Amino acid sequence: MSSVAVPAFSETGAGSYLAGRQAIYENDYSAAERYYAQALRFDPQNALLQESVVVARIALGEVARALPIAQQIEEANLPSQAARMVISANLIADGKFDDLLARDPETQGVGPLVDGLMIAWAHLGQGEMTKAMEQFDSVATQDGLREFALYHKAMALASIGDFEGAEAILADNDGTVARFSRRAALARTEILSQLDRNEDAIQFLDDVFVAGSDPTIEAYLSQLAAGETLPFTHVRSAQDGMAEIFFTVGAALNSEASADYVLLYARLASFLRPDHTDAILLSADLLDNLHQYDLAVEAYRLVPADSNDHHAAELGRAEVLDRSGKTDAAVEVLQNLAAQDPDFPGVHVALADLQRRQENYAAAVASYDTAIALTDSAAGGNWFLHYARGISHERLKQWDQAEADFRRALELNPDQPQVLNYLGYSLVERKEKLDEALDMIERAVAARPDSGYIVDSLGWVLFRLGRYDEAVEHMERAVELMPVDPVVNDHLGDVYWAVGRAREAEFQWSRALSFIDPEDTDGEADPDRIRRKIEVGLDAVLAEEGSEPLKVANGN
Repeated sequence: MSSVAVPAFSETGAGSYLAGRQAIYENDYSAAERYYAQALRFDPQNALLQESVVVARIALGEVARALPIAQQIEEANLPSQAARMVISANLIADGKFDDLLARDPETQGVGPLVDGLMIAWAHLGQGEMTKAMEQFDSVATQDGLREFALYHKAMALASIGDFEGAEAILADNDGTVARFSRRAALARTEILSQLDRNEDAIQFLDDVFVAGSDPTIEAYLSQLAAGETLPFTHVRSAQDGMAEIFFTVGAALNSEASADYVLLYARLASFLRPDHTDAILLSADLLDNLHQYDLAVEAYRLVPADSNDHHAAELGRAEVLDRSGKTDAAVEVLQNLAAQDPDFPGVHVALADLQRRQENYAAAVASYDTAIALTDSAAGGNWFLHYARGISHERLKQWDQAEADFRRALELNPDQPQVLNYLGYSLVERKEKLDEALDMIERAVAARPDSGYIVDSLGWVLFRLGRYDEAVEHMERAVELMPVDPVVNDHLGDVYWAVGRAREAEFQWSRALSFIDPEDTDGEADPDRIRRKIEVGLDAVLAEEGSEPLKVANGN
């Protein structure tokens, strides 16, 4: 974004400016807007404050409120991309396409791609279809912009009912433009249906999307299979096309630019088209990434209950509530969603994962049971459901069920390192099938050599097998990878003790004690046991517990 000159601040507004700067540093847009606006009242010509207020108001979705200050910035001939975006968006919202076209892209533009596409859509808004098509084609000749331009050209044609022309663009070159994004694929599906080609639409969806992965896709497939004609909803007017510009550019920038910058594009798209659910979801996701949880929840709530994207919005809202510490509210959201649509497995998976993180393992097992029952039992991706349910069973001390789930997960994904490690480590802890456990963990280490947990498992199984000297190297490596983990440090202490390095063992046990969270009541590292090892040594502790004494492999 273009910078502006920084005039001196009045002493009266300095405090508000500093508070606003701290708020914007923390991405707290509500506080930033409030403090910057206060400072601006004391220093109304301060260009930096003016742009700061504009940016904060866009981030809050208050694009119309940002207009007066954006106009002041432009009247002062100060460079500000945010101000230009606000002015252009308000002209579009007012249907003033003549005024939009009269703006000089060099001094009043947003950027080459946005400006080029806005000119095309503005011509369409004026009824000048030929000029619009010529402009789309002109943008398409620029390096890296071809797919953007052709997608918008197809949407423009579809918006006026020329579905044949739109499909010709989307089908060209093996459907490259139609696979440009999820929205492009869904738009092509609607266009094929409008052309009475429901079977082709079904085949296209099957080719592009994984079955059962998306409620919107499932709804489309259901309607198409029933012979219904899908309405074309993606772009219905020039203003919708303008909203699509900001969304497609924002979505493309999402993997490259900072979240606070991409948020401006998402908010402008929503301003121009309040029912653009993809823009709403993008805004909510960005706000979540920026740790603005209340604003993210507010954004997710904007997706109506009758939208096909309602599931995605509610799942997102639950994730944000959980991250913000409102776990009970998150569970309630997911339980309500599961009650509304009990046949959608994704909701039950999300609920089960949350219950497992809450250590409510019995409830998690029940939710995983439902999710597994609703999915293809042979699908390779289902390994995680069995793995997660296995963890829940294991924590409930239901080992037979846990082992069955872990082994089923490995049937579906034989080389999955997480499962190999968890099952192998569990067998080690149970002192069962140690040779098989060693093989599993060695395979896991080969796949994830830099995973501290997995390397620790390898060292620990060697310890259990009495191969203490071999265990040392792996356990030391695990501590290098996870230096403050209490379990790994405790294990290294045991290994040191077993090879006669008693002083180093006591040091590692002391380190392990220092890393234990006193509030973690479910942790594997037992502080009382570790203190006892420091006092009397591992051999004595094993004798007190009635466990077998340390024994080197082959009796050596």
